[in-house]
Amino acid sequence: MSDFDMMDLPAKLVARLAEMGITEPTPIQKQAIPHALNGRDVLGLAQTGTGKTAAFGVPIVKQMLEFGKKPEKYTVRGLVLAPTRELATQIATHLRGLTENTPLKVGVVVGGQSINAQMKRLERGTDLLVATPGRLLDLLDRRAVELQTCTFLVLDEADQMLDLGFIHALRKIAALLPEERQTMLFSATMPKQMNELAQSYLKSPIRVEVTPPGKAADKVTQEVHFIAKAEKTNLLIELLDKHREERALVFGRTKHGSEKLMKTLEKRGFAAMSIHGNKSQGQRDRAIAAFKSGDVRVLVATDVAARGLDIPDVKHVYNYDLPNVPDNYVHRIGRTARAGKDGAAVAFCAPDEMDELKAIQKTMGITIPVASGRPWSPMEAPDKPKGKGRGQRRRSGGGGHNGGGNGGGGNAPGKSQSRRRRRPSGNKGGSNRAAA
Repeated sequence: MSDFDMMDLPAKLVARLAEMGITEPTPIQKQAIPHALNGRDVLGLAQTGTGKTAAFGVPIVKQMLEFGKKPEKYTVRGLVLAPTRELATQIATHLRGLTENTPLKVGVVVGGQSINAQMKRLERGTDLLVATPGRLLDLLDRRAVELQTCTFLVLDEADQMLDLGFIHALRKIAALLPEERQTMLFSATMPKQMNELAQSYLKSPIRVEVTPPGKAADKVTQEVHFIAKAEKTNLLIELLDKHREERALVFGRTKHGSEKLMKTLEKRGFAAMSIHGNKSQGQRDRAIAAFKSGDVRVLVATDVAARGLDIPDVKHVYNYDLPNVPDNYVHRIGRTARAGKDGAAVAFCAPDEMDELKAIQKTMGITIPVASGRPWSPMEAPDKPKGKGRGQRRRSGGGGHNGGGNGGGGNAPGKSQSRRRRRPSGNKGGSNRAAA
């Protein structure tokens, strides 16, 4: 008898979990599910890849199966909000697995897809809807969906929704929900603004925490190369060449830079694709599918892929550009060492990225081992110019890896994608609705 059997779950739901390969609850599931089944609001702190979807999905599905009738037209019984298209799609896929062979209908609405087709599907009523905030607001504006009867609300990866500027959208959506509801909020980190969000959304929540914020998975080995910016691409190619048959995720800072780097890798004979905000949803889906199947071995991405991608066989994660937000580093390297497997995370640090590296190490409470080069001194690391010109003047000397590259995808100036997109998504014409 598994721990799931002890949670007073329907035998069919326990059997369905087993068919999905989930036979024993993860720590977050073991702590959150019993409280959620009792109707408590839940504040869960856990990294991606810890089984959060089942932690909220199992108790919601169990309670919905007891309703005994179909939802009315245009209505939604349960709402799951996620920050990115990829994560929303992944959550919906997992929930559809849980509800297979039941009357429950799971829907998903995200940007980049036909809103008319989504409106048509919502007309029939939806038991459990997974949505990005921007697209949901568009549908609410068009009166294509109603939330007055929604009795379950889940905010997944809530800290990233704050990073992407969705706070105003979340407040607008919350105002349309009934007061009497069960709310679950899951986040990998707990910044000050997250506390405020939790206080406004949750009522006397039970707090469950299984992984200290800022901690990487135990089986991820980390290392950093101190390297001149112009030498990064050659070093990346050298390292990728050692494991051409293994999957590798490469993170860049900008959309333009990531696309340029991907094309450089293609020219050097690597099966590579890219995903970033300039790609259509279809292009992003095809790239992820090819990466999962193994047809593509190298996926170059911006932070749009830092969370939510559940690809168990990613062996290597390369931080070609260090993220401006230190928590994003933790989420990036969390794409490897999943499902108990080993993984390697390699960071490249140019002279002007020393501040980012220091912030990452402070957040994680560790010193990342040095693979090559030496930490850049203040004399070698130039002050970062303010504004859009950041990154246009870089020093290539110092303690980096030997060799002269072409700079690949890292030369594109500009701040991180998440910072450029901080415009509140509740404003019509704002960038977040289109991106989501």
